[in-house]
Amino acid sequence: MMDRRIFLTTVAGLLATPLAAEAQQAGKVSRIGLLQIETREVLVPYLKAFEEGLRELGYVEGRDFVREYRFADRQRERLPDLAAELVRLKVDVIVTGSDPGTMAARQATTTIPIVMVQGADPVGLGLIASVRRPGGNVTGLRAFVGFEIIGKRLQLLKEVVPSLSRVAGLWNPDLPGNVALWEAAEEGARRLGLTLLSVEVRQPRELEGAFAKITQERAQALFVVPDAFALLVNVRRPEIPALAAKNRLPSIYPSREAVDAGGLMNYGVSGLDMFRRAATYVDKILKGANPGDLPVEQPTKWEMVINLKTAKALGLTIPPSVLMRADEVIE
Repeated sequence: MMDRRIFLTTVAGLLATPLAAEAQQAGKVSRIGLLQIETREVLVPYLKAFEEGLRELGYVEGRDFVREYRFADRQRERLPDLAAELVRLKVDVIVTGSDPGTMAARQATTTIPIVMVQGADPVGLGLIASVRRPGGNVTGLRAFVGFEIIGKRLQLLKEVVPSLSRVAGLWNPDLPGNVALWEAAEEGARRLGLTLLSVEVRQPRELEGAFAKITQERAQALFVVPDAFALLVNVRRPEIPALAAKNRLPSIYPSREAVDAGGLMNYGVSGLDMFRRAATYVDKILKGANPGDLPVEQPTKWEMVINLKTAKALGLTIPPSVLMRADEVIE
């Protein structure tokens, strides 16, 4: 008969076996690379969400994986060199948080698996063959599922400002995929009977001049195109909401960060949720899955945050029908 102490020790050992180690080679510590266009400081909550996702799957840093994080600090031109550095380090997977980052990683390697987070149009950019079967070495999560979301944001602005007729659209026509997004915004505006004013911004230093144009054109509200948000609002996150407030413009954004910084409202995918979900892709890849066989995940969690302090400063009363749909209200 087995000694009771031996039996209990054996059971305890089995229960303590890390989940992540099941499919990894004995003793192997994986290298997880991360390539981001932003600064580390801005991305802290997203990195925490990603790492929490790994912990929930049983990964322990230092035992099961080590981090190789690289940040371009808002300098897009640095991405290729940082991607090449991760390749030289022979990381097991690269996690990217923007289309420019994914493109840089894809140009640096066709063999190391790449998990994109918040991809806008990976098929259109040639990063994957299809959402269901990506092929190649790129998979992950896309933040944009259809052009109807653009119209939804304009509709929310119209609900909050019933007299709305002229909306300024802030966007960067040079970014991949933005022309299609802008065309969707124009179609959404037509359906709502709105005039959408094109305000092009390619560099953060152009923002002051952009808002001068917005005022000159007598716009009544501000609409930010998603990719412009990724590369401009995150770069100088408080500035656009501050300029919108200075010019008394109700504003809507794709992500909540601008609302935390004083913007009126947002409607879009939860970035924190997407980074947490990215851990499941890393887990599957480290356990041997082929990224080309892993379908790209569509957003499963949408969020709307409303800043009532901003609404009050603008003299706006948010309709109860809109407040009821909000996931969070900042008072």
